[in-house]
Amino acid sequence: MRPLKNWLVVHFPALSSRDYVLFLIGQFISVTGTWMQATALPYLAYRISGRPLDLGLIGFANTLPTLLFALPAGVLVERWDKRKTVILFQAIMSVQAFGLAYLAYTSQIQIWHIVTLAFFYGCAVAVEVTARQAMLIELAGRESLPSAIALQTTVFNLGRVLGPLGAAWLISATGSEGSVFLANGISFIFVIAGLFLAKTNFKVENEANPSQGMRSAFREGLIYIRRNAVVLSAILMSALLGFFGIPLLQQLPALARDVLRTALDTEPLIAARTSSLYTAQGAGAVLAAFMVAYLGSANKSKMLLWGQIFFIFPVIALGGITNMNLALVLLAFIGWGTVTQLVTMNTMIQMQVPNDLRGRVFSIYFWALQGVAPFGSIMIGWIAQTWNVQTAIVAGGTICLLGIAFVRLIFMQRKQTSA
Repeated sequence: MRPLKNWLVVHFPALSSRDYVLFLIGQFISVTGTWMQATALPYLAYRISGRPLDLGLIGFANTLPTLLFALPAGVLVERWDKRKTVILFQAIMSVQAFGLAYLAYTSQIQIWHIVTLAFFYGCAVAVEVTARQAMLIELAGRESLPSAIALQTTVFNLGRVLGPLGAAWLISATGSEGSVFLANGISFIFVIAGLFLAKTNFKVENEANPSQGMRSAFREGLIYIRRNAVVLSAILMSALLGFFGIPLLQQLPALARDVLRTALDTEPLIAARTSSLYTAQGAGAVLAAFMVAYLGSANKSKMLLWGQIFFIFPVIALGGITNMNLALVLLAFIGWGTVTQLVTMNTMIQMQVPNDLRGRVFSIYFWALQGVAPFGSIMIGWIAQTWNVQTAIVAGGTICLLGIAFVRLIFMQRKQTSA
C-alpha cells in the first residue's frame, strides 16, 4: 500500500495535501451529480419542446451570468475568504437542483422554468468557479498547483462519464427526471462537508489591497494580461472556443434524436443514445485529464496544439456523419481535445500569474471562455433551427479552425519580431 501511495504522491504531488484530498473527494461526488443533471436537463427540455433553439436558449441563460458577473467576481474574490465563498455558492447551486426536482416531480416544469433556473445556477457558477480555482493554491501549494488543476479536471471528467450513465439509469428506473435533480442536490453536501473539514494551509494573507477601487484593481489585471503574451494568447483562444466550440456540444440531444435516429426509436432508446454520446465525450475527457496530470512537465505549448487539433477536426467530421458508432469515436476525440485545451490554458495562466492578481486574471480568462458563450449558444441554436444541426456543427468547427490559426499566426509573428 505504501509503495502505491508514494508513487501517487511522486506523480500527483497535490495528493500529499490532506486538505486538497478532502476537497477532491467531495468535488468528485458533486460533479458526478452535476453531470447527471447536465444530461437530464437538455434531454427533458428537448422532449418537452423539440426545438434546437430552446437548447441554445438554455445555454444562453446558463452562461449569461458569467458575462455579467465574472469580471467583478474576480476582484471581489481576492477580498473574500475563498474557501467560505466556495461553500456558500455550492449551497446556492444545491437550491437550484432541489427546485428542479420539485417542479419535475409535480409535473409543473416548463421551458421557462428551466431557463430561469439555469440563469440562477449560472449566477452562482460565475462567482464559484473563480473562487474555487483561486482556492486550489491555498489547499495544495504553488509547487503542486499544476497537479491540483489537472486532478480536479480528472475528477470533473470522471463525473462526466459516470453522470450520464447514472442519469440514464435513474430516469429508466424511476420514470422521472426529478430523481436526477434530487440526486444532484444531495451531492453538493459532500463537497461542502469536505471544505468544512479542510484547511487552507498555503493561504497567503493580505493579497489584495482593500483600499484600491474595483475599477483600478480590474485595470491592473488588464494591464498585466496585455503585457504577457502567453496569457493573452490563451485568453483569445479560449474566447474562440467558448463562442464557437463549446456551444456545439449543447446540441447533442438534437443530434441523438434527429440526426442519429432509427426506425425503431422509442423514448428509452433516445434517452440511452443521448447518454451514450455524453459518456463517449466524457471518456475522452477523462483520458485527457489523467494524461495532463501524469505528464505535468510536458511542453504546454505542444499539448495545447494537440488539444486544438483533436477538438477541431473531429467536430467538423461530426457534422457530416449519421452513424452512431462513428459519432461515439469522434466525441471521444472531441472530449480529449476539449479538456487538453482547457487544462493546459488554465495551467499556463495560473503558473504565470502572481498571487495578488490570480483572481482578476482568472476571472478574465473565465469570462472569455464562458462570458461569450451565451451569444454562441444562441447563434449555434439559431443555425441548427434554421438549417439543421449538422450545418451548425460544421460551421462552428470551421470558424474555430480559422480563428485559432489566425491567433497562433499573429503571436508567432509577434514572438519573431520581439526576438
